[in-house]
Amino acid sequence: MDLYLPIANLSVNALVIIALGGGVGLLSGMFGVGGGFLTTPLLIVYGIPPTVAAASAASQVTGASVSGVFAHWRRGGVDVKMGGVLVAGGVVGSFAGAGIFRLLQASGQIDTVIAIVYVLMLGSIGSMMAREAVQAILARRRGHAGAAARRRHHPLVAALPFRTRFYASGLYISPLAPLLLGFFTGILTILLGVGGGFILVPAMIYLLGMATSVVLGTSLFQTLFVTAAATMVHATTTKAVDIVLAGLLLIGSVTGAQLGAKFASRARPEYLRLALAIIVLLVGTRILLGLVWRPEEIFTVELS
Repeated sequence: MDLYLPIANLSVNALVIIALGGGVGLLSGMFGVGGGFLTTPLLIVYGIPPTVAAASAASQVTGASVSGVFAHWRRGGVDVKMGGVLVAGGVVGSFAGAGIFRLLQASGQIDTVIAIVYVLMLGSIGSMMAREAVQAILARRRGHAGAAARRRHHPLVAALPFRTRFYASGLYISPLAPLLLGFFTGILTILLGVGGGFILVPAMIYLLGMATSVVLGTSLFQTLFVTAAATMVHATTTKAVDIVLAGLLLIGSVTGAQLGAKFASRARPEYLRLALAIIVLLVGTRILLGLVWRPEEIFTVELS
C-alpha cells in the first residue's frame, strides 16, 4: 500500500511507516521519551530527506506524547510544576533552534551536523545509562539493592539561586536548572526532530535528582508541548513538515504509547534503563557507520 508524500516528494509503504510509528510509541510509553531519536534516523535510512524527517518526526512525537502523558497522569506520575518550567525553557529553545537550523540549511551542512550530533549524544548518554543500569542490576543480584542512596541533585544545581519546592518531584532547587535544561532540549527538538526525552530523562535523574516515579510522565509532559511548538516553528519557517508522513506515524504511535506505559509500570526500572541504553547505542552505531562507511558505489541509478 503505497502513498505519496507531497513534501518529501516520494512514495512510501504506508504499513511500514505505521509499524515504525507503533514501535516509537511503545518506547514513548516505556521510557518517557518521545521516540524521535529513533524516528528521525530510521526515516532517513528508509529514504526520507533528513530535513523532512526531522521536521515531521517532531509532529509525530507530539501525538505519541499525548497518549503517554494521559497514561502516566492517571497513575499520578506527572509533576506539573516541574513540567511547566521545562516547557517554558523548551519553547524559547525551539525558536533559538530554528535560527540555527536555517543557518545550517543555508550552508548546506545540515545533514552532516544532524548525524554528528546524534552520534556524540547517543554514544555518551547510552554509555552512561548502560553503566549505571548494569551496576544497579549487579547490586540487586548480590542482595545490596536496598543500600542504594536517595538520589540528590548535582552540586552545580544546588549552587543556583531562587530555590523553590517541587513537591511531586521531592526537590527544593532553583527553577533555573530545569529552565536551562528545557531550553537545551528545545534546541534539540528543532535540529534533530526529537522530543528530547533521551536527554531529558537521564538529566532529570542524574542532574536534578528527581523522584523516579514522576520522571517519565514529566518528561512526556514537557515533550508534548515543546514538540507542538517545534512543529509550528518548522511549518512556518523551514516548510519541511510532511503532514501525510506525520499522520501515518501517529496512527501507530498513539496505540504503542498506551501499551508501553502499561509495560513500564510492571518492569524493574534498572532493566528499563538498560534496554533503553542498548537501543540508544545501537542507533548511534548505525548512524556512525553511515558517516564513515564508504559505499562501493557512491552514485546509483534506479530504473523503474
